[in-house]
Amino acid sequence: MTQPPWNPRRLTAVAADLPQDVTPPGTRGRILRAALKLFAEYGFAGASIRDIAREVGINSATLYAHYPAKEQILAELIRLGHEELHRRMREASAAAGDEPTEQLAALVRAQVLTHADYPLLALVANHELHALSPERAAPALALREEARQLLLTVLARGAAAGAFDIEDIPLTGIAIGSLGMRVANWFGPDQPYTRDQVADAFVGFALRLVGSPLPRG
Repeated sequence: MTQPPWNPRRLTAVAADLPQDVTPPGTRGRILRAALKLFAEYGFAGASIRDIAREVGINSATLYAHYPAKEQILAELIRLGHEELHRRMREASAAAGDEPTEQLAALVRAQVLTHADYPLLALVANHELHALSPERAAPALALREEARQLLLTVLARGAAAGAFDIEDIPLTGIAIGSLGMRVANWFGPDQPYTRDQVADAFVGFALRLVGSPLPRG
């Protein structure tokens, strides 16, 4: 079987996109996009307020007028990332049919597409969460737990109905969730797969993990 050509590149060659409907307009939004690019490239600790201000084209004093602390910028990015994932998974769950296989496919697809659409945001939200204080991390952790429970509930229902062959539901949930998270580390428009091809493939991977056939249609 012929494999599609792979084009390795640095992750940060991807645009620093944010969800448009919830991103602040004007300078605040520009600060968030600049910080997202730098945090993804250098990590939270490796990017300074001065670096972010320079990327935006403003001075540090102007930046502080919008965000009094660097941690506040990171907390805003992490909140946006977790809210986008939670919203998509919740909507996917509500729109899915009654069958556990359909529900699992919808949740996995929503997770993968979120990480494919906003790879830098997903990377920062997942990898830099530890840099926040417990108080600033709490809202994102609550959203993450709600998303996890959506998945675990579907897995438990499928196992109880005999649709899934699962020995350990929490570990299976971790495995499925981890597959989707890694999409953010490599996906981009220059890769040999579309976002939908990746989502469809990962749905197949997840269903194989639970011992379920692919959904019809």
